[in-house]
Amino acid sequence: MIHNEYLPVPSKILEVIKHTRLEYTFRMAWEGEVKPGQFFEVSLPKFGEAPISISGIGEGTIDFTIRRVGKVTNEIFEHYAGDCLFLRGPYGNGFDVENYKNKEIVIVAGGTGVSPVRGVLEYFAKHCEERKSLTLIAGFKSISDILFREDFKRWRETMTVILTLDAGEETPAHKVGLVTKYIPGLQVADTDTAQAIVVGPPAMMHFSAEALLKRGFLEKNIWISHERKMCCGIGKCGHCRIGETYVCLDGPVFPYTEGRLLID
Repeated sequence: MIHNEYLPVPSKILEVIKHTRLEYTFRMAWEGEVKPGQFFEVSLPKFGEAPISISGIGEGTIDFTIRRVGKVTNEIFEHYAGDCLFLRGPYGNGFDVENYKNKEIVIVAGGTGVSPVRGVLEYFAKHCEERKSLTLIAGFKSISDILFREDFKRWRETMTVILTLDAGEETPAHKVGLVTKYIPGLQVADTDTAQAIVVGPPAMMHFSAEALLKRGFLEKNIWISHERKMCCGIGKCGHCRIGETYVCLDGPVFPYTEGRLLID
């Protein structure tokens, strides 16, 4: 029997969590091995499919935090708990938590870039003994754009959280300014071994990585995700290709030594 790599499987929506007017998390039934930073193709018949990063991993569940931005996602937002979506995946190499164990960890995320790193944050929030320290710097445009509000409250109990907004007035809950503003002051004891993850818009990742390098981090210990280049998931359409690299297959997660060369 010939295997059809494009054939998805149905998955039931177990819960829908609203974050903002345009961003919801869909908690789906799923059994199988999966890593933070990997992605699935989420589809609906007659409407098409869209590559969506995994934003959470549970017992028999996976989360997709989806922004309503087009034909497919508009239709997904018309579905509720008990309905089905169609999935194929997981694709990509993701973030391997083994790389970060027993290290100082810094995660810098911008906007929806918090979604693909949420699995790493959740793992080390629950396994504090497996890391030396964990600092999260997360930036959003405004208060109304903040995702995972309840998670941020819980994360503050087990890690250092710097939540910042692009503009406005500083409050006890958040600071003001771009995420790069808070990288020079990072409390890191050994920058030769400390690990950093950076996910967000391309410009944000570029300047955040530069700031981390100036702070003393090594290129090989900085990890980025080119998730915005994800397409068919199996390297057939060629839309994710940058030079000889296929982001869907070789990424979307890369060490900065490789990822910095992927200029589209």
